[in-house]
Amino acid sequence: MKRDEKQKQAESLHEELAEAKTVIFSSFDRQTVAQDTELRRKMAQTGAKYRVVKNTLIERAAKGTSIEPVAQGLRGTTSLAYTTSDPVSLAKALTAYAKENPTLVFKAGVVEGRVVNMADLEAIARLPSRETLFSKILFLINSPAQRIASGFAGVARNLAYVVQQGVKENRFQDSAGS
Repeated sequence: MKRDEKQKQAESLHEELAEAKTVIFSSFDRQTVAQDTELRRKMAQTGAKYRVVKNTLIERAAKGTSIEPVAQGLRGTTSLAYTTSDPVSLAKALTAYAKENPTLVFKAGVVEGRVVNMADLEAIARLPSRETLFSKILFLINSPAQRIASGFAGVARNLAYVVQQGVKENRFQDSAGS
C-alpha cells in the first residue's frame, strides 16, 4: 500500500475516532471467519462499527483524540469497535459475544473520554438501555402530575358524593321559601 493511501486511511479513521463516544480495543486471535462475521453483524445491529486495524495505523489515527493514551503501545492483533451513539448497547453486545466466544479478549476502552477496564465495561453492559432510562425518567416526571390530578379528582368526586347524599336525604332547604 502506498504512503498516500495509508495517510488517507489514517485521516479517515481519525475523523471516525474523533466523533466516537465509545471505542473498545480487543484482540481476536484464533477467531474464525464465521465468528468474525457474526461479531460484525452484532456490531451493525447496535449501530456500531467494527474494524481490524494495524496498531501503527491506530496510533497515527488516534493523535489528538480522547483515545490517544490508550492507542499508544498496542501489541498483537487489534480490532476496534466504536460508536457515536449508545455506549451501553455496544458494551452489552461485546460482553455477550465475549462470553460465547472466549477468543475475543478486551485490551482497553474509552467511554465518553474516560479510559475503562474490563470491570467497567461489564458494569456499563449491566446498565439499562438508553430508551429504558428515558422511559423511567419520563415516568418519574409524569408521576407527580398524575398524583396531583387524581388528588384533585378525588376532592371533586367526594364533594359530588356529599352533595348527592344531601339531595337524597333532603338536607338542603330552599332558603327563599323558609
